[in-house]
Amino acid sequence: MSNNAHEIYSQVVCNLSPTERLRLATLILNELVEQNLSIIDQSDTWTEQDQLDLASFSLEYAASIFPESEETV
Repeated sequence: MSNNAHEIYSQVVCNLSPTERLRLATLILNELVEQNLSIIDQSDTWTEQDQLDLASFSLEYAASIFPESEETV
């Protein structure tokens, strides 16, 4: 079987009900966790500094769109 992931998705997965899609996703993800694969690229994980930067940006953005002068409901 020489199907790639996109072909399998378009030919098989798209025809499944949402419930079956979720069940399939759960099976795939659980199997990957059990295998504890070292091939997963950890460089995409968020460092503590990344999380602090995101929180800081989010708070600054929220402050800019919700100025203190507005009354709260």
